[in-house]
Amino acid sequence: MSVSSSIVRVSKVTKTFQLGKIEVQALKGVDLEIESGKYISIMGPSGSGKSTLFNMIGGLDKPTTGKVFIDEVDIAQLDAYELAWLRCRKIGYIFQTFNIIQVMTALENVTLPMIFAGIPNETAIEKGMELMNLVGLGDRFSHKPFELSGGQQQRVAIARALANDPAIILADEPTGNLDLTTGEEIISLLKHLSAERGVTIISATHDFKMLNVSDQVIWIRDGRIDKIEDREELSISIGTIDTR
Repeated sequence: MSVSSSIVRVSKVTKTFQLGKIEVQALKGVDLEIESGKYISIMGPSGSGKSTLFNMIGGLDKPTTGKVFIDEVDIAQLDAYELAWLRCRKIGYIFQTFNIIQVMTALENVTLPMIFAGIPNETAIEKGMELMNLVGLGDRFSHKPFELSGGQQQRVAIARALANDPAIILADEPTGNLDLTTGEEIISLLKHLSAERGVTIISATHDFKMLNVSDQVIWIRDGRIDKIEDREELSISIGTIDTR
């Protein structure tokens, strides 16, 4: 019997929000397993529960009921310190709005997670430069965000996400604020990193260009998983997807 290679396991997860006197059930009993090293896209219409599921996997929110496991650790059972350690060491985050610190240089942004993790400054700088070179910005390490294009800022964010050698990178609409060409470059870079470094990429996205690089697409609708398609199945249904 083979050992499961799942790095993320979601079991019977529900999430209910209270909006005034109204209860909104964003997730309605989600079961999901994500294999290590895969490039996964979570797609679905606005209000489908896509972002809520994404936040559950990232430990940014807790389920109302059910469990979320990262490497078979139930993250809902972690205290604040343990959860912070997991986010710092196991998960890298990439956001649509980049979320890099404006008063810091590109290199300082990249090394910040390493400093939080207690890595010595010289080691952090050396590794930070390696990551800057990896994302094609080795000559821009001293630039501040306002001196960089949107695509370059997102590359800085990707380098920062890799700082502590995470097992998972969570990318929330990583191409949402980028033009078509730059978005394609970022998608290709993420795919390369997934293939070369064995990092699991989980992207919540509306960008259909992600279909070209995804190993698997998880379609969310009305708080439930509508279907899961592997890469070889995608060409069958791309033309018939309803994204309303």
